[in-house]
Amino acid sequence: MTFSTRLARLAPLLLVLLVVLLAACVPAASQSLAPGTTASPSPVPTLPPAAIALAPAKPDGVFGLLAWLFTPIFQAFFITLVVLDRATGNIAIAIILMTLLIKVFLIPIFRRQIVSTRRMQLIAPEIKEIQRRFKGDRAKIQQATAALYKERGVSPAGCLPAFGQMLLLIPLYSVFSQGLTNFDPQAMLHVFGFRILDMGCDPTAILDAKNHVLNSCLNSRAFGVDWGIPEVIIGSPGAMFSGLSLLAVISSLVQFVASRMTLPPASAASADDQSAKTQRQMAIFLPFISLIYGSILPAGLFLYWIVSTLFSIVQQYLIIGWGGMFPIFGWTPGFAVGHTPRFPVAAPSAPTSSSRAAGAPARSTSDRSGLDRSASAAATIRQRGRQGRRGRRR
Repeated sequence: MTFSTRLARLAPLLLVLLVVLLAACVPAASQSLAPGTTASPSPVPTLPPAAIALAPAKPDGVFGLLAWLFTPIFQAFFITLVVLDRATGNIAIAIILMTLLIKVFLIPIFRRQIVSTRRMQLIAPEIKEIQRRFKGDRAKIQQATAALYKERGVSPAGCLPAFGQMLLLIPLYSVFSQGLTNFDPQAMLHVFGFRILDMGCDPTAILDAKNHVLNSCLNSRAFGVDWGIPEVIIGSPGAMFSGLSLLAVISSLVQFVASRMTLPPASAASADDQSAKTQRQMAIFLPFISLIYGSILPAGLFLYWIVSTLFSIVQQYLIIGWGGMFPIFGWTPGFAVGHTPRFPVAAPSAPTSSSRAAGAPARSTSDRSGLDRSASAAATIRQRGRQGRRGRRR
């Protein structure tokens, strides 16, 4: 499993850590006193965040600057969600449609990543041969590997797509946890002084006995679920391990499928490969981290993650097929045997001297790839070493 794939699987956990850090470091919003009143020594109950009108952040301080930088992305997602909610009348359907729009927009980026990962898998035997040939010499391994990549036209998959997807989760978390629960997020629908849509929010927040907002501007409930807060089926929300979320279980299962599909198909050669075994173990373990923070994140974020992962599964299925999904627990279904993907990735071809035109001269030494020169040099050294040992025995 590449670094980018691991980062993609750990993205929600990294998001949780960042959100906890922000919550611990950003001071609570202070409430101003009404004109003509004086401060009272008795403690004043603090309003919940959902009872304070949502407004664009200001670049004051480190965390204020961070929130200010993410504000345009937040507004883009929130405006899209509000428009889709008004069009469908169902916030869950609006979240699904917004997720599909985001994934369609990112198709070229993630297709390039999937293709690059698959090409790396196809030349993996040659990389292992390089590692065996120059065992113990890290510099030569890196040089020969770089020459192989250049010769085959392969670019290792970077972590930028996975990192970008993780950054998108930060404003999305705010959209679901704040935008869906706030009594007046109207200010977030103003762009360059122009009002995109009038939501018709109430002028003041209405609180119940537990200090919960009862009149959120958007209806965050659909299909019996409040998508703006954590939803658990066992235990209670609010802390890690405090409850079990059904959406977290579903998210873990679809991530498990997507993670297994990114692995290379199982083979006899990789059965005893310790690196391959570690990758497969991580593909089983990492997806189920979602169960840890299922009682912390809002249900809307899990719905986004589930739909996004299902979209990725379809995208991977069309390009790499089932990949390393099977066998699972020693079982391989009939539909996965001999399956060919709709848009298969061809193995990078190796240039050979036989591919030159008839009558053309053979390649000069300067035209040979770095891998050819390294292999030739290694063979020469081994041959001279054997000849020297024969001479000493005489």
